[in-house]
Amino acid sequence: MKKLLTIAALLITLTAHAQALRKRTTMLMGARFDITIVAKDSLTAERSIDTVITEITRIENLISDWIPSSQVSQVNAHAGIRPVRVDKEVFGLTERAIALSELTGGAFDISFAAMDRIWKFDGSMTRMPTKAAIQKSVEKVGYKNIILDRGQSTIFLKYKGMKIGFGALGEGYATDKCRDMMLEKGINAGIVNGSGDMSAWGKQPDGSDWVIGINDPAKSGELFAIVPLREGAVVTSGSYEKFVVLNGKRYSHIINPATGYPATGLTSVTVFGPSAEQANGFSTSIMVLGKKAGLEMLAKFPEFSCLLITDKGKVVTSPNFDISRYKTDQ
Repeated sequence: MKKLLTIAALLITLTAHAQALRKRTTMLMGARFDITIVAKDSLTAERSIDTVITEITRIENLISDWIPSSQVSQVNAHAGIRPVRVDKEVFGLTERAIALSELTGGAFDISFAAMDRIWKFDGSMTRMPTKAAIQKSVEKVGYKNIILDRGQSTIFLKYKGMKIGFGALGEGYATDKCRDMMLEKGINAGIVNGSGDMSAWGKQPDGSDWVIGINDPAKSGELFAIVPLREGAVVTSGSYEKFVVLNGKRYSHIINPATGYPATGLTSVTVFGPSAEQANGFSTSIMVLGKKAGLEMLAKFPEFSCLLITDKGKVVTSPNFDISRYKTDQ
């Protein structure tokens, strides 16, 4: 999944209060990671960034399905053959992903990795795939066929050809892990941003909150809101650029894994909350579920809030998020 609503971290690079802020950008997990650390001095900040990169690389080598030696790749390679023993960390991530699938009725499903790519969003698609082709594309998708054995810490994919993949959920998990690691090491402020999956903690060197800018859907390149991010995460799922219009209807590049049809009705979903991993799962699910069902689902988790943009450009928020407080045109 690709986040296409631009979330710009508005960082003030200051050295007040004898603190140093350092930033670095690198490619990890197939995505861009922007790492910002505030520490007592520049050397500590730079070394902390090195530690974050090492941790993300470790996670990548565990769960990335494009690395043949990863535990997830081994699970996929033995689909329909036998269970594969994995680390507790990988097992726990899989278990939480399946719980989200159950919560959303399959709107979120890590076994989407086996889906046939019959939808094209590069401008080449001019007609709808047939119903039969769409049904066939999801034949090997189904979270209920992921068999977990907690006692043995094994994962078994019931049928040959099945695959699992964590995609951006893994990026969210990595940003959360790095935030927690930095706090344990006494690094009290920073942001880890994995291609739009953002975990933040502490404050900027001048004592102000970290803030993010949210693009105005009606005015390209302009911000319509600036939102403080305090000890939490923000994730956006969207289809501002990757979509196709067929017979006058707009289809998102985000596919419903339960049906094989693209999501419709929303162009962007931004979720705020304590965990980037959970926020990522929620944002993807809401894109698929749509406005009404998505808001009903998120209402069960009051520590999370969201901002939705419909296909027609209307801005909708969860009841616990007052966007009017943060609009730039006030």
